[in-house]
Amino acid sequence: MNYFVKPGSVVRQIWGNPDTILFIFAGASAEFALNKAVDWLYFTGKLPADPIGRLFSTVEYARKIVFSEQQNALNAVDQITAIHKKVEANRGMSIPEWAYRDVLYMLIDYSMRSFELLERKLTADEREELFMVFNAVGLRMGITGLPGNYEEWQGSRTYHLTRDLACTEFTQDLYKQYRKHLGAVRYALLKQVQILLVPQEVAKLLPFNSLRILDPLIGAYKIFRFLSLDDIMKKIILPEKYKDQILALKAN
Repeated sequence: MNYFVKPGSVVRQIWGNPDTILFIFAGASAEFALNKAVDWLYFTGKLPADPIGRLFSTVEYARKIVFSEQQNALNAVDQITAIHKKVEANRGMSIPEWAYRDVLYMLIDYSMRSFELLERKLTADEREELFMVFNAVGLRMGITGLPGNYEEWQGSRTYHLTRDLACTEFTQDLYKQYRKHLGAVRYALLKQVQILLVPQEVAKLLPFNSLRILDPLIGAYKIFRFLSLDDIMKKIILPEKYKDQILALKAN
C-alpha cells in the first residue's frame, strides 16, 4: 500500500507518541497566541471557546495525514484547505500566506523540539525527512513561498519568528482561556513545558516570567513512561473530560 508517510519513518514515530504530540501542541499554543494573525482564530471563536478541544481536532487531522494511505491523506489535506477557504469566504478576506507558512513551520519546529526533548537528537536526514513531509502538505494546500529544503527552511523560520510575532490583547486573552480551561495547576505545567520548548524569539514575548523549574521533572516523566505509568501523568496534565482522546492518541 502506498502511504503518504512511509512505515518506519521518524515522522510516524514522532506523531505516534502521545507524549510528543502533547508537547508539540504545548509549544505551538504559545506561538499561536503571539502570532499577528491570531485574530483569525478569534473570528471563528473555536479556539478561545475550547482550546483543548481544538488541540485534539488538529491532532486528528495531522494523524490522518501521517498514518493514512496516500489518497486518504491527500483528502484530509484537501478538507483542511476547504475549511480555511470557507472561513475566508465568511470573513470576506484571505488569510495571509505568511500565516499559513507560520502554522506549517510550527508543526515542523515543535515536532523536532518535542522529540529531541523527550527522546533523542534527530539526524540530519531525519530533519530533512520531517521537513519534506510537512512541506508536501503545504504544497498540496497551495501555500506559496515555501522553502525547497531543510536548510532553506531554517532561514525562513528565523525570518518569520522575527517578523510575525507580537504580544497583543489576543495573546493576553488566549492565555486567560488556557488558564480557564486547564485550571491553575495544569496551566502552570503548560507554561513550564512552553518555556522548555519555544525558540528564544517566542520566549521573550510570552506574557509570563521564564523561570525554569520543570527540567528535573522531565527525567521523572521518562521514568514513569518506562514503568508504563505515563497514562497517570497524562490524566494529571489534562482534564478528565479528555480521557478518551488521550487514550486514542496511542492508536496508529
